Amino acid sequence: MNSLFDFIVEPYGHRYNNIVSVGDKSLIINTELESYKSVNNVAKVISTPLAYKTVIEPGDLILIHHNVFRRFYDINGKEKNSRAFFKDNKYFVQLDQIYLYKKTDKWKAFGDRCFVAPLKNNDEINASLEQSLIGILKYGNSSLEALEINEGDVVGYTPYGEYDFIVDNKRLYCMKSNDIVIKYERQGNEEEYNPSWAKSS
Repeated sequence: MNSLFDFIVEPYGHRYNNIVSVGDKSLIINTELESYKSVNNVAKVISTPLAYKTVIEPGDLILIHHNVFRRFYDINGKEKNSRAFFKDNKYFVQLDQIYLYKKTDKWKAFGDRCFVAPLKNNDEINASLEQSLIGILKYGNSSLEALEINEGDVVGYTPYGEYDFIVDNKRLYCMKSNDIVIKYERQGNEEEYNPSWAKSS
């Protein structure tokens, strides 16, 4: 069973990640069906498109857009699946809805996407917990490597192009390669900032 142009996937786990464990108790952290923050965005690939070749294979895990699994209420208040729903627990995913893929134990960026970890703000004057528009490149790609920007480098990026994802219990910003606009020299005191709520997501 293959689609011509789309990947066919199923959720890796549940469609929503809205329950966390606190000791021996389970805590529901979100009850809003349409909120994207608790939607699971990790999928297992069932089949790949027939129209083109890709490094992604059946069985791989992929990080996808939150709208794929998100449900919504129609004009009559009836709960509906997203337009990506196929049948049973299977969904269609378009090429531009995939941001990371994993074959074994390490995520890799897909296409022109990259992921940046925010830096902790150590400025006592500034109340913000993280530095603005700067971070450590966690998942790069060949386009950035061609510019000698590699994973682990401290980079600056343009505003409004980043979207936050939780990847292995860490909050990272996803963006396109051309959103990275500067490479900074390492000072040696950089510290990644990861909010406490992300560690239990």
